[in-house]
Amino acid sequence: MVYKDTDHQTDQQIEITKKILKNMKSKFVLSLFLFVACKITLAQPTLPDAVRSNIQARIDNGSNTAIVVGIIDIKGTTYYSFGVKSLKTKEAVNENTVFEIGSISKTFTGILLADRVIKGEAKLDDPLQNYLPAGITAPMRNGESIKLVHLSNHTSALPRLPSNLNPANPANPYADYSEKQLYDFLSSYALTRDIGSQYEYSNYAAGLLGHALAAKKGSSFEQQVIDVIANPLGLNNTRITLTPAMKKNLATGYTSGIEVSNWDFNALAGAGSVRSTVADMAKYVSANMGIVKSKLYPALHLSHKNTITEGITPKVGLGWHIEGVGESEIVWHNGGTGGYRSFIGFTKNGKIGVVVLTNSTEFVDDIGMHLLNPASPLTSSKPNVPEFAVDVNTLESYVGDYELMPGFVLTVSRSDNRLLIKATGQQELPVFAKSKNEFYYKIVEAQLTFNKNEDGKVESVTLHQGGRNMVGKKVEK
Repeated sequence: MVYKDTDHQTDQQIEITKKILKNMKSKFVLSLFLFVACKITLAQPTLPDAVRSNIQARIDNGSNTAIVVGIIDIKGTTYYSFGVKSLKTKEAVNENTVFEIGSISKTFTGILLADRVIKGEAKLDDPLQNYLPAGITAPMRNGESIKLVHLSNHTSALPRLPSNLNPANPANPYADYSEKQLYDFLSSYALTRDIGSQYEYSNYAAGLLGHALAAKKGSSFEQQVIDVIANPLGLNNTRITLTPAMKKNLATGYTSGIEVSNWDFNALAGAGSVRSTVADMAKYVSANMGIVKSKLYPALHLSHKNTITEGITPKVGLGWHIEGVGESEIVWHNGGTGGYRSFIGFTKNGKIGVVVLTNSTEFVDDIGMHLLNPASPLTSSKPNVPEFAVDVNTLESYVGDYELMPGFVLTVSRSDNRLLIKATGQQELPVFAKSKNEFYYKIVEAQLTFNKNEDGKVESVTLHQGGRNMVGKKVEK
């Protein structure tokens, strides 16, 4: 199967979060809830009862396997943990549990650029062309070239995903996207609009920026993140390659209660590859807020400044999204991979920051935004169940092998009231019922229709993906 929309849920999160912000009251009100924790003497913000109950309901009904929250202010950070790292081991999560943070990685990429600017090693208006190897030409339009800032603020006119992203394993879509493919696409792409004229969220552009910045240093993106950001800020559990300690503390990713694989990144690492903990992300947010003092702060501060041309929305810094709310602004980003969702944000006035991580594909943006501004509503928690109930006997009739083409087979199995699909050479994934014989994937844009013959016997399945309809006959045994 061809993976067409590898970060569509993250994109959807951004739209949902924008709507949440639009519904906020015109005057920004921050409610600071104080308590005395047993381990400390300073008063710190607590998790309001309504939020606690909302999160617990999500855990209880299976919407989220686990949720860990960090609330940051001038007095420090408090942590709240719900759920488990794995449905198999039932081990509880805590602030040191490791999650994939997905597109929050783009803020790291933006800070790497800001650090170069502060040190006088680069300018935001440097042409991308200056950072490319010999023989690679960046596209231009109307005599204008793509600048580094355009890659960071999503106005480069490059698409969200490259057309040559055709992963061998859709459940791990970025793992085999190579440097050659990265540059081949860049050299062959014709821009469809003027550079800087429009915002279009782009995983490709952010990944290209991270790769180009690292290559200019003769380094890898991960090593740049470690050297410039993680080590100076004491983020010992913020890496791409898992350390032994991080492997031990890694939460398993889930979609609708089904375990899914972790995502690995190659040439597009700058778009979403970082893994971290709530404890480390709280340090990261504290440093961005200026609460924790560091030599990196000038670069952090620069990354928060709007770089979008007036008249274009939304406001974006270097990686960060910026939303004006009354007397203050919220600086934020979210993320999502195959089995994880994430949110970090803080008020620009430095009063409060929030981290929310989960090892599920259900959004947590509303939790983060509500904690930053109680006027922002929480989403009601609903059980995460298939949209259409199909009886077990019908599901069992679909079980079997379906050959779509020589050497490529869909193997259908059943786990209780859910179908699982395994394509040749790929990971087993759950599908969800749309009707009695129609099913859809959640992390791959594809649907399946099971077909019966005149005798009412299931004889084939049709895979609908990318505008194609592929029929696979059921293999008789």
